[in-house]
Amino acid sequence: MKASKKPYLKGKTIFIISLIVIAVTAVTVWLTGINYNRALTNNFYISLSIIGTLLFAFMTYGLYKGLGLQDDFPNYRNYTKGSLFNYQAPGGFDSSETDVGDGLSGLILSILLWIVMSILILVAMLLLEAIFWFSLFIIIMMLYWVFFRALRQVFKHANTTSGNFTKAVAYSLSYTFLYLGWIFGIVFLTEII
Repeated sequence: MKASKKPYLKGKTIFIISLIVIAVTAVTVWLTGINYNRALTNNFYISLSIIGTLLFAFMTYGLYKGLGLQDDFPNYRNYTKGSLFNYQAPGGFDSSETDVGDGLSGLILSILLWIVMSILILVAMLLLEAIFWFSLFIIIMMLYWVFFRALRQVFKHANTTSGNFTKAVAYSLSYTFLYLGWIFGIVFLTEII
């Protein structure tokens, strides 16, 4: 007798499904709020309810069918420092002219201004590059954890819930509450504070 092969979903598929859910949620909240002047917290409640319902349904289906997840995300550890500005931009950079006068004093002042502005631009570029890469790294890791690692924790129970709808619903309900309950709590606290 052949052992049945466990079905797997790829991480990229989960990520794409999650982006579709986010887009559908945003459009739904926007379309249902056209004729109403709802508060921001009410939009959060509606959005989280839609996401929670879809997440619950997806986890219940996956647990009932015994799905597993396969990690196929690219490796983001290949970043090398300074790689953001290693390209030649087309065109040139036009700046406004500063008239410092003629003669020796104008020459010295323009050289000093050139050095100071070069240092300021270099520092600004380094700071912006660091902020950009740090922000990008944080966002990618958050999305990776939310869309893949969290669901991987859920689907570890797929062996015990496969074919058992009651267990699948129980696990899905508890994980949905775990993953979204704290966000509901934060929205509620911002509303009462």
